[in-house]
Amino acid sequence: MVPKRLLQLGVPGGIVMIIVMLVVPLPAVVLDMLIALNITSALLVLLVAMFVHRPLEFAAFPAVILVLTLFRLALNVSATRLVLLDGYAGKVIDTFGHFVVGGSLIVGLIVFAILLVIQFVVITKGAERVAEVGARFTLDAMPGKQMAIDADLNSGLIDEDEARRRRHEVHAEADFYGAMDGASKFVKGDAIAAIIITLVNLLGGFAVGMAQRGLSLGDAVSTYSLLSVGDGLVSQIPALLLSTATGLIVTRNTGDSDMGSDIVRQLTSNKLPLQIAGFGALGICLIPGLPKLPFICAGGIMLLASTRVPAPVEAEDSLLVEQVAGPAPDSPELLAAEIQVDPLGLELSPDIIDLVDAASGGDLLDRVRALRRKIAGELGIIVPPVRTRDSADLPMSTYAIRLFGIEVARGEAPRGTVLAIGDNVAALPGQPTREPVFGLEASWIPAELRVQAELNGATVVDRASVITTHLAEVVGQHAARLLGREDVKTLTDLVRRSHPVVVEELTPQQLSLGEVQRVLQGMLVEGVAVRDLVRIFEAVSLRAQVTKDPDLLVESARAALGPAIAAPHLIDGAVHVISFEPGLEQRMLESVRPGDQGSVVALDPLVGQSVLGELSDLRTAAEERGLRPVVVCAPQLRAAVRRMVAPVLQTTAVLSYTELVGAAQVRSVGTVTGDRLAVTA
Repeated sequence: MVPKRLLQLGVPGGIVMIIVMLVVPLPAVVLDMLIALNITSALLVLLVAMFVHRPLEFAAFPAVILVLTLFRLALNVSATRLVLLDGYAGKVIDTFGHFVVGGSLIVGLIVFAILLVIQFVVITKGAERVAEVGARFTLDAMPGKQMAIDADLNSGLIDEDEARRRRHEVHAEADFYGAMDGASKFVKGDAIAAIIITLVNLLGGFAVGMAQRGLSLGDAVSTYSLLSVGDGLVSQIPALLLSTATGLIVTRNTGDSDMGSDIVRQLTSNKLPLQIAGFGALGICLIPGLPKLPFICAGGIMLLASTRVPAPVEAEDSLLVEQVAGPAPDSPELLAAEIQVDPLGLELSPDIIDLVDAASGGDLLDRVRALRRKIAGELGIIVPPVRTRDSADLPMSTYAIRLFGIEVARGEAPRGTVLAIGDNVAALPGQPTREPVFGLEASWIPAELRVQAELNGATVVDRASVITTHLAEVVGQHAARLLGREDVKTLTDLVRRSHPVVVEELTPQQLSLGEVQRVLQGMLVEGVAVRDLVRIFEAVSLRAQVTKDPDLLVESARAALGPAIAAPHLIDGAVHVISFEPGLEQRMLESVRPGDQGSVVALDPLVGQSVLGELSDLRTAAEERGLRPVVVCAPQLRAAVRRMVAPVLQTTAVLSYTELVGAAQVRSVGTVTGDRLAVTA
């Protein structure tokens, strides 16, 4: 294991040594070792670029390009100094100058020019363009990615740590592609520097050999010019490797394996192209005059590779075997499964089934599972598994949410689109619609217009987020119905593990599981979370010693959770309330009558209509001022008032006076008199 201190000082020390090389002469032996290190390092960088799964795994690549480019230029300077001073720059450069190009200056210059064209015109130019486009697109997509992360966080699909990690990844990706845009200029500048250095070395070699040492033209070419060409070839090999690595990195897409595995798998995933290529190579053999053996070998390799590609029918055959080996279609097990009603179901039309296909990038099932965890954390209930299936009965691009087999909600999620929400979405081409939860103006627009919609100020949500948000709203509205007897038993057993005495006092001595279930359902109907079961059970067990009336048991539980109930309605520490005139409230208390579904307020119809009208007007006036008022009354009256106002003010909470203890301030926005409208400032 390399010490951490050595790792910290190694790279800075190496860069300092590179700077020193620019001014301090090096012996030929040391230069040979450094040239070998330069070529090996460039080869290592190329191989690492090929084996990473995604570009960010090699985030240090731009800095590596800069360091290796500076290293190579320092070697050029050192080699030039040795060539011009001693006429010898080590065995590596001498071999490239005499053996590799056959001792011919013309051949060496041609090979050098070809390598330069490959690097500069083909690879570097393309990599520079890809890096520039990638940097621009990555920066343009940053706002959309940030909003998508915020949407997933708000919907509960991810936690704060995952959101922080994703934001860091988005910033890292933008920084990486921005750095790659600049790093590609290093490679381009290196190619230009190679041309200039080689030309300077050629001219300098002629000048030193013929002017200073009095050599003939042939001797000067043999001694200096070939060494200059050798130096240029030695520097071009690692430069070509680095420019190739740059092209691979900027064109690399995120995958599950390395580049080699991806290329081989994708090229050989279908036998038909291999067969066509093989027969095409064999057909070329019919052209007179062409050598047949090379094309026969190439075509044979293609045809042999096509025979090893597994046919896609095998997966279907294995599925068919499993179906045949499974239970008979009319077995009691399958019939029982067919007639069983699922508490919660999600149906998708066949054309949007890609939402649940992991191979196509669909993550709806994962989001639904995350949604179940989120709701369990917020409401304190165990949400049943959501059975997702396709339905040919649904119209195209449609999904339906079912509760105990009955459809309770429906929406659209056209394939290849995203939902743009805002006031300016009409200017974008798309399908106008309404956001399914809040009814906001929206439009399904093509996915490629996402960035444009975000620039126009719209909030853009993907299809899976739309469906999960809609599903969360439905579950919240019907949480009481989804809380089954078995769920209550599971929750009770969980409390028994940590607080056994609380459960033993409550059930079955005082209340049955069914009665506990009714209490919890009564709280869930009004959107009150039942997470704090210990305090709920303690309050209910005390009240159950006196009465088993569900309304009174619910009120005792709500009183124990007072601050938690008032907290969602606080604005700057204050709760805004609509109250009843004391005389009217006393009349309402006197008119409370028991009913099959709980107590009700049996007021005179005209008085009741007047009360509901005033409540509606007061709430509307408060909402126009940006407030979210609640209705408050005496605890003995609260449940009956809730049943009275629910048909008109379904989204307005009804609290008792005892539940306002969690509010620092209580501000009145109006008082209901029953015969006139009284609004207070």
